[in-house]
Amino acid sequence: MFRKFMFAVVGGVLAFSSTQALADHHGGKKEMKGDWDIVQIASKDPQFSTLVTAIKEAGLVGTLKGDGPFTVFAPTNDAFAELPDGALDELLKDKDKLRAVLTYHVVPGNIMSEDIKGKTTDVETVEGSTLAVDATDGVMINDAMVIKADIKAKNGVIHVIDAVLMPGQ
Repeated sequence: MFRKFMFAVVGGVLAFSSTQALADHHGGKKEMKGDWDIVQIASKDPQFSTLVTAIKEAGLVGTLKGDGPFTVFAPTNDAFAELPDGALDELLKDKDKLRAVLTYHVVPGNIMSEDIKGKTTDVETVEGSTLAVDATDGVMINDAMVIKADIKAKNGVIHVIDAVLMPGQ
C-alpha cells in the first residue's frame, strides 16, 4: 500500500513538473513587467504602437534594449495624433530628425516619481538638450503631462506622457 502511495505521489509530482516545464517552454509562464526591457514593455502595450514604429524606424531598438538605465517619457498614440497634419510622416522619413526627437524623450538614469515629487528641475536628455520637470502639482515635462508614472523595466523606467516633446520648443 505504501509503495502504491509513493508511486502515485512521485508520478503526480513528475506530471506536474513536466506540464509546468512544457507550459513555460510554450509561453505559459507569466513574465513580470520588471523582467522586460523598455522596448518589450512598449511593444506589448497597444497605446505605444506609434512610438514602437518610430523607435524601429530610427534604429533605436538596440539602444533601448541595452543595459541603461534609461528614463523614457513615452508619448501615447493619442499624443502622436495631436501632431500637426503630416508631421509624423515627415519625421518617419527623416531618420536624423526622428532620432533627435525620440532621444529627446530619454534621460540617462532611473528617475522615479518619488525622486522628483514636489520639485522643479531640469534634466539633460540623451539628445543633448534639457527638459523642464515640474513635479509640484502632478508632473509636467515641458508642456506634457505625465499620465502614468513608474512603469518599471529591467533597464529603466517609463513615464507615459500626453504629448510629443520636440527639441528646441
